[in-house]
Amino acid sequence: MVEVLDNKRAATKFRVLVEIADRQPAVNQGEIADAVGVTSQAVSEYIRELVDEGLVEKEARSRYRVTKQGVDWLFQQASDVKRFSDHVTEDVLGSMQEDAAFATDDIESGETVSLFIEDGLLHAESGDEGPATGVATTDAEAGDVVGVTGFAGIIDLEPGDVTVFQVSPVRSGYPEGSAALAEAAAAADVVAAAGVEAVAALRKSDAEPDVTFAAGEVAADAAGRGLDVVVVATTDLAGRVTDALRDAGLAYEVDDI
Repeated sequence: MVEVLDNKRAATKFRVLVEIADRQPAVNQGEIADAVGVTSQAVSEYIRELVDEGLVEKEARSRYRVTKQGVDWLFQQASDVKRFSDHVTEDVLGSMQEDAAFATDDIESGETVSLFIEDGLLHAESGDEGPATGVATTDAEAGDVVGVTGFAGIIDLEPGDVTVFQVSPVRSGYPEGSAALAEAAAAADVVAAAGVEAVAALRKSDAEPDVTFAAGEVAADAAGRGLDVVVVATTDLAGRVTDALRDAGLAYEVDDI
């Protein structure tokens, strides 16, 4: 998850640092308080915290400057927020300007529906109680496909967990399986393999991959839709997988077989 979106305090800290960077070196705490929507006392506490963390340095009374460490932190957080925003608008909502969904109950054309993702697929149910809504463009019975347009709001979606298992290339010996891989693959929604050795390791663990190409991109797309993913990759290809996950702003764990 994006650090500055984890909680209100992290988001406020980010905004205070942005305001300092925008106004430095003469910093009026009252103006920052008005811009951020907190008290001047709260701004003072945040500034002390930023100074203690080395993100801001105090030059004189009411004069502060963002340090190089602070600039780097701002760039990192801003990049993470942008990637997350791009994912939401382009991947989650961008392709849904007029899309198909599975109806969970009987729906009539013109009816407002609530939208949610289940098993990586868009679903619609009657009513407008969801954080994301749309308007049905077709009639549908429960279980059928319904057309949806007029999207509003953001679908409440928690990214899935991703575990990357690394397997040595064949030149280092024949790939072996493991109990940990077998357990993880059995519990995952999607299993992807990068490399022949990765497929062999899965088969040695009594598992079969769902995907044997573009493993990193598939893992990022699936996890972004809330699915738990296991990727098995040779050490030669693992970097490509993790690069795709990082580019998508997704957290992951790496284990060796």
